[in-house]
Amino acid sequence: MPNSLSLPTRVSQQVHTLAQQQNQPLCAYLYDLNALEEHIKQLRHVLPKNVELFYAAKANPSGPILKTLAPYVDGFEAASGGELAHLHQQQLDKPLIFGGPGKMPNELQQAIELDVDAIHVESLTELQRIGALTERLNRPASIFLRMNIDIGDITLSKLAMGGKPTPFGLDESELSNALMLLRDFPQVSLKGFHFHLMSHQLDVERHLALMQRYFQVVKAWQQEFELGELMINLGGGMGINYQNPEQHFPWMEFCDKLEFLIAKEQVQDWPLRFECGRFITAACGYYVMEVLDIKQNLGENFVIARGGTHHFRTPAAQSHDHPFVILKSEKHHEISHPIQHAQATFVGQLCTPKDVLARNQHVAHVDIGDYVVFTLAGAYAWNISHQNFLMHEPPIFHYF
Repeated sequence: MPNSLSLPTRVSQQVHTLAQQQNQPLCAYLYDLNALEEHIKQLRHVLPKNVELFYAAKANPSGPILKTLAPYVDGFEAASGGELAHLHQQQLDKPLIFGGPGKMPNELQQAIELDVDAIHVESLTELQRIGALTERLNRPASIFLRMNIDIGDITLSKLAMGGKPTPFGLDESELSNALMLLRDFPQVSLKGFHFHLMSHQLDVERHLALMQRYFQVVKAWQQEFELGELMINLGGGMGINYQNPEQHFPWMEFCDKLEFLIAKEQVQDWPLRFECGRFITAACGYYVMEVLDIKQNLGENFVIARGGTHHFRTPAAQSHDHPFVILKSEKHHEISHPIQHAQATFVGQLCTPKDVLARNQHVAHVDIGDYVVFTLAGAYAWNISHQNFLMHEPPIFHYF
């Protein structure tokens, strides 16, 4: 059950302290930066020696998050000109890479002028634009070719970014044309290949099979096209299990087995790179909604709380009931309308029946003024939400 979870004491204390400071019902994002720092340290510690770890800023680009991660990651990935400018302004003193489909010419110029570590090329058109820009600007550019390849009988994850027709990356049949184009642009250097075929991956063995497929495909390309040493960006995609929060992607097991696979495939000397987002920051974030009303409608209990999917779109985007904890209020409330040991649907303030964060969930006890604390809210949450809908006030943002 989502609400069978418990909150760390320090998180509960922060919620109560914030609530006491407000004149209005509480609605807030809380980010535990100490927990984030410990998490990224652990992720980094078990990585094989030849593997770098970049953070995909699209997951959560807030300044305090980025600054907490900066000492422990090898760089940051931007997926738009806006993210690129934001990361540059944060002065993180780490390499930047620029990815994503449909890059505009001015964004490519921006990346070249910022001297990013690499641009991830999504198409032959994009490669031509980069080449023309290097000539016009008389500046070099390093690139990865993002490839979409056939993965045989490897089962796709819940969210497939490749291994089937998608807007992402070059078809393998276009590789020879891309390499020929590079000969026309001497200031464009091929740094390596980028793969990101699966997201929301929870199965270690499937992900290892995917890594093995990448290694074997690149070996074949090296032989066919007489390529030298190249870096392989292995993407990210390690999953957060919102339905069973104790069963996220087992990173430590994966890294142990990846080290064995690297030795088996004899790629210990290859520079490798992951770029992860959700898996790094999801667990450090909490979205808190104070209960405004509890009602029964045609036999179903509804808990209406301050905020909604315009702040926290994750459950709608993922089509799931989001895990939460009910935190009893320490403040006095004049109106009480509790429900106990019952099913309830948790909704926000929007004028749409789609504003649902968790449906038909068992609750031991909830009353007006209590706090619904949604866990795993540190990635693809506020930043993907339709924040201006109905012109509700934004939540408080609290980092501790």
